[in-house]
Amino acid sequence: MNMRLTPTVQGSQAIDAFPSAASAVAPAPHAIQALAAAAGFRFNGHEPWDVKVVDARFYRRVLAGGSLGFGEAYMDGWWECERLDQLCHRLMAIEADQRIDQRLRLQLLGEFLRDKLFNLQSYRRAFQVGKRHYDIGNDVFEAMLDPTMSYSCGYWHQAETLEEAQRKKLDMICRKLELRRGERLLDIGVGWGGLARFAAENYGVEVLGITVSREQQKLARARCAGLPVTIELMDYRDLTGQFDKVASVGMFEHVGPKNYARYFSIAARLLKDDGLFLLHTIGNHSTAPGRDPWLDKYIFPNSYVPSAAAIASAVDGRFLIEDWHNFGADYDRTLMAWWENFERGWPALAPRYGERFYRMWKYYLLSCAGYFRSRRGQLWQLVLSKRTRRGVYRSVR
Repeated sequence: MNMRLTPTVQGSQAIDAFPSAASAVAPAPHAIQALAAAAGFRFNGHEPWDVKVVDARFYRRVLAGGSLGFGEAYMDGWWECERLDQLCHRLMAIEADQRIDQRLRLQLLGEFLRDKLFNLQSYRRAFQVGKRHYDIGNDVFEAMLDPTMSYSCGYWHQAETLEEAQRKKLDMICRKLELRRGERLLDIGVGWGGLARFAAENYGVEVLGITVSREQQKLARARCAGLPVTIELMDYRDLTGQFDKVASVGMFEHVGPKNYARYFSIAARLLKDDGLFLLHTIGNHSTAPGRDPWLDKYIFPNSYVPSAAAIASAVDGRFLIEDWHNFGADYDRTLMAWWENFERGWPALAPRYGERFYRMWKYYLLSCAGYFRSRRGQLWQLVLSKRTRRGVYRSVR
């Protein structure tokens, strides 16, 4: 998600340090009022997407911290919104990150140069996102996800429930890969074993799945017990061997632009000459200069959403693109279903995680729903092959 107003980091404040709500009636500064007017919301208005200011320091925090300050202020209870997803959709739709005051351009340049000069997804840093996000607790994800434990966009065509949408997605992946009984499938970013289990049970394949999360590995092994599925804790750069088919679902966002060429070269080396590789990834509508600072700090450290141009450039000379399928609109519906599940399961989670985590997770899920609703965010499935593959590939939906 790229709703960056400025990248400056501001420290969080304790909720119990708030002044009374009466102190929040001061009008918003002109710059923030102009942004709100362009996006079609008001401060302390009566529409469900309007921002209800609880602490007058909110305005200064947003001016100083941009989208990071905006998100942190929500986590700390400095503002409320009845329909956070609709508010974020409106901000994304006007590309709020393009409306930055000129005096803050140097700060953006600093973030841009950091991404250009340093490999934020290097081998040494590969396990950070596992520890800080995927390892937070399997109980959170079990409450939020469907029974397949799929943490990626569902396919809602002719589906009524989240579980149906995820099972349709898993089956579509297997059909796109033309899986055959006895084949060996590599699942790069296996998660909690949803695809590995589905493919082994329904298509009779042997699966090697890898993850950078210990908690995912533990639960995935339990969920795939008794099946020809192996789950390993490892980075994709350590993979060896040959596989009939390769899939990577919801993992490419953690690879990073400096590693795209190597990633696809490794996939090509692992894939047999007649095989197929399916890449399932979030995509951005254009090449972004950096990462969203709030998501980077609180949800997905070091992650980056690729553009179509970046993927095409990295694939060039390594794979043929047999199919490119976009169903980004389905991610909005998936995220809203995850939010409903999380909200329903929160009473059991609350004693362990607390109110600030609840507000962080709510902001994460609903702001991302707004990102996809604005169509800045896309969801792509690419089917790739080597030039050595025989026969004609027919696209599957």
